[in-house]
Amino acid sequence: MSAADAPTVKRPFFKRKKTCPFSGPHAKPIDWKDVRTLSRFISERGKIVPSRITAVSQKKQRELAKAIKRARYMGLLPYVNTSQDNKKR
Repeated sequence: MSAADAPTVKRPFFKRKKTCPFSGPHAKPIDWKDVRTLSRFISERGKIVPSRITAVSQKKQRELAKAIKRARYMGLLPYVNTSQDNKKR
């Protein structure tokens, strides 16, 4: 049996390696006053999105969570989204 006769295994998709948006030479620092950047890492319900989805490194995820919590405490970000659109009756 030659290599040409062997069945080939097709991969369903190519999985690229995720890179941390806060690491690297031109990365923005994590700041609790930067609401626009922090709101990208909060779900519609107001939860902090996990690092496996956002590709943030462990060290930066801890800093990010602390910055989000500080912004919430200072009133810049909501703890929970309570708009009428999200309520189910």
